[in-house]
Amino acid sequence: MAWSTMLCICRLRYNVVSASRIKTFVVEYSTRTLVEVGKLETPKIQGKYDAGQLFLHRVFGYRGVILFPWSARVYDRDILANKKATKTPDSEVNTSNQIGREVKGRNHMYYQVLIDSRDCPHIRAQTEAVTFLGQQENSKSLYAIPGLDYAAHEDVLPYRTTEHQPLCHELFEKFLMPDPDKDPPFEARETLRAWQEKNHPWLELSDVHKETTENIRVTVTPFYMGCRESQSSTVFWWRYCIRLENLGELSVQLRERHWRIFSLSGTLETVRGRGVIGQEPVLSPQQPAFQYSSHISLQAPSGHMWGTFRMEREDGHTFDCRIPPFSLESKNEDNNLPTGGV
Repeated sequence: MAWSTMLCICRLRYNVVSASRIKTFVVEYSTRTLVEVGKLETPKIQGKYDAGQLFLHRVFGYRGVILFPWSARVYDRDILANKKATKTPDSEVNTSNQIGREVKGRNHMYYQVLIDSRDCPHIRAQTEAVTFLGQQENSKSLYAIPGLDYAAHEDVLPYRTTEHQPLCHELFEKFLMPDPDKDPPFEARETLRAWQEKNHPWLELSDVHKETTENIRVTVTPFYMGCRESQSSTVFWWRYCIRLENLGELSVQLRERHWRIFSLSGTLETVRGRGVIGQEPVLSPQQPAFQYSSHISLQAPSGHMWGTFRMEREDGHTFDCRIPPFSLESKNEDNNLPTGGV
């Protein structure tokens, strides 16, 4: 399908993984109500997208708009495994559960984005995943900004809208203003720049960790949230986002989780349980991805986590899918408390 082809989206289900899949998607649901939203544009192989670029998410299919970019270090353990398989000079490297400098990071472009609220009920990703600590020093409460997400450069399918309302989100008009002379035809407001600067420490995406086991790819992105002090202790908080993708042809279901959490204070905690966030998601060829976020607190400024997901294939085969180890690192803080407010 040519990138200039008119794009239609079915509100009943979203599964956009490539240009060719979009065509299949439209044909498959041609007997149901379709909504015309715009024309696809050619994705950028080089360079980055500007603020105000409308896009479809390649995996989750939601409509979104780019706010600003992040340059992150991606640590892909699959690359190291492939080197060992081909017996390159790096094949002596140990790939056991260590955070280790044995996995070399590479810079990769990500984006802070807003999700169209009309699409939130139809996607297999938490739409309240970006959370902040409560603004009181002794508060243990968390609050979220709905419809805020991170998208990798390759997950952005840019398009030009034909809708009267380009995107539904309460922050869209606060952060962006129309500019028909620009491409994309939106410009960042000073409100967005001020909000980004104020919340930079709590929004910053710096490290991304990936590993694949039996065609199930797990991607982990940790974020430091800040610390809270009391007379007796200091507690440091992180959130982490996990994306699971089924790269195979057989459906797989997540049954159990098993975490190991090490704190710089010297403690090692084991956490086991059914599913994740109260769900046991199925990763099928039709809906191959699932994304969720959770939180961890330590009474130490750093630590690390690793673990496994117990997966069950449709043929009954079970296996442990590795969660790549990742560091929990705190940052120097000033007196400003994190806030998502605008």
